[in-house]
Amino acid sequence: MSNIHEIAAVAIMALVTFFLRGVPFVAFRKKKVPKYIEYLGNALPFAAMAMLVVYCLKGVKIMTGNHGIPELVSVIIVVLLHIWKKNTVLSVVVGTACYMILIRIIGPFAV
Repeated sequence: MSNIHEIAAVAIMALVTFFLRGVPFVAFRKKKVPKYIEYLGNALPFAAMAMLVVYCLKGVKIMTGNHGIPELVSVIIVVLLHIWKKNTVLSVVVGTACYMILIRIIGPFAV
């Protein structure tokens, strides 16, 4: 019984996601896209990334533990790698790996 519920929930979520992704194509197929929609299309990806950065760094305590060193080094590596390679997936994967390695190395020495 539980498996049927989970499968149904995933199927409904998939259908809703598919529908929401398809609505703009249906709504604007014969019309010119309004300027504010173009603006949102250009601005929202950067806004979403900024919110993710704030969310990821909100719990960093500079006055205790490792003083945010793993986070700072990882953010710098992500930014530099993205500027150099312009590959979001590579930047996130390397930044995450760097962070995980640093918390294992610096973590035991944190005061």
